[in-house]
Amino acid sequence: MHRPGYRAFGYSAGCHRLENRVPNLLSRPLLFAVVFIEGFASLGAEVIALRQIIPHMGSSIVVTAPTIGFFLLALALGYHTGAKVADNYLALVARNFLIAAALTGAGLAGVTVDLIFAAIGPPLLAYLVFMAAVLCPLAWLMGQTVPILTNLMQHRRTGEASGYALYYSTLGSFLSSLLLSLLIMQWLGVSAAVALCALLLLVGAALLGTRNGRTALASLAVIALTLVCSAWPRPEIETAYASYTVTPVDIKGAINPRAFKNNNSLASLIDEGEPRHYTRYVHHIRRILLEDLAFRERRILVLGAGGFTLSHREPDNHYTYVDIDPAIRRIAEEKFLGEAALGEFIVDDARHFVASSERRFDAVVVDVYSAHSSIPGHLVTREFWQGTRRVLTAEGVMIANLILDSRLETPYARNLLATIESIYGRCAVEVLHRTQPLSNVIVICHNSNPPQATSLYVDERNAVDFDRLRSH
Repeated sequence: MHRPGYRAFGYSAGCHRLENRVPNLLSRPLLFAVVFIEGFASLGAEVIALRQIIPHMGSSIVVTAPTIGFFLLALALGYHTGAKVADNYLALVARNFLIAAALTGAGLAGVTVDLIFAAIGPPLLAYLVFMAAVLCPLAWLMGQTVPILTNLMQHRRTGEASGYALYYSTLGSFLSSLLLSLLIMQWLGVSAAVALCALLLLVGAALLGTRNGRTALASLAVIALTLVCSAWPRPEIETAYASYTVTPVDIKGAINPRAFKNNNSLASLIDEGEPRHYTRYVHHIRRILLEDLAFRERRILVLGAGGFTLSHREPDNHYTYVDIDPAIRRIAEEKFLGEAALGEFIVDDARHFVASSERRFDAVVVDVYSAHSSIPGHLVTREFWQGTRRVLTAEGVMIANLILDSRLETPYARNLLATIESIYGRCAVEVLHRTQPLSNVIVICHNSNPPQATSLYVDERNAVDFDRLRSH
């Protein structure tokens, strides 16, 4: 006979039958609801963490892949720990959910991540601290959920119990990836995604039935902490893709100069004087287009909107901006320009646009960055530069703003320039800040100049005179 409040949980394996008496305080739907919340909050934490470190570390594969790897390792360790739990199942999972809610609401908040990277340097060390103090403990706690709660699921076979548990956990993860990235972050912001995951974890703790004064007090404390961190005043304007700030700067002779920053990196400058002050590379590109090439009534494609200063008060040409963030134009107009931006704005990924557009342009300006000196990896490959050439007219020009070492001697600088020239042939390369370790480097390539094989001039076979005649 079973004790009141307990129910036998058995499974068969060959001719053996094992029984384990466990408290059956929740119905199957509630247990599956808790597992669903675990899956939703786990992947939600990973998605939010990847978004929050972009302003500090960028979004390259060498950042995202280790982040996912550390998260999965902590999750695996959580599975291992949960498999060893033999009693107090509900109380233990409820405690884990409360701690995870606090880590989510406070640890993943933008103000906390900013504080970690501001207080600890270099950025790599701050990243490791963030992983060790926030994301990995959170994943470890969530990983224990399925192995622990499987003990309470009434099924004839352990495979059936674990299969259903993993089904609802993975379903929660699937919905989290879509809901947070496509809806919550897009329309309500990153802070709303943080608050939603923290709140769901508190709901999960409540569903586990451990209702007492200490649990209620802890839940209220987590809610208060989440609200404080989410509402903490920050200069950033957050979207699903980036954090933007507009800050005053000191420029001699400028009137009310201000900087538009994208993920803590300077994207544009402007003031209210005449003539206007812009960043040096924007001045340089405007001079190339308007003076050197004498463009008038031309179609110019700009990949990466920045602060929309390339077309600022320049009505002589037709500009089309492409940026992946749908909010950047409104932010730039309201907070930075103080007026409507000139030109058409298309929300799209730069590579997708140049690969699929049927339109042709007289110039393509490439100015795409996810953080300081960090161009997204899919926008530096040979295939991307082929796409930029594809949308040019026969006599079109491609102008790229790159941030490289000022001597152009690092492997990144040499290989990136070689990749561009493998598509366009010889290009002009202009280093704007030769005395600084990193500099804006402007690359100008013409579509009419296909790549050709080269040969070296040597004393034994010197074809310089013949080549000179062929060049006239």
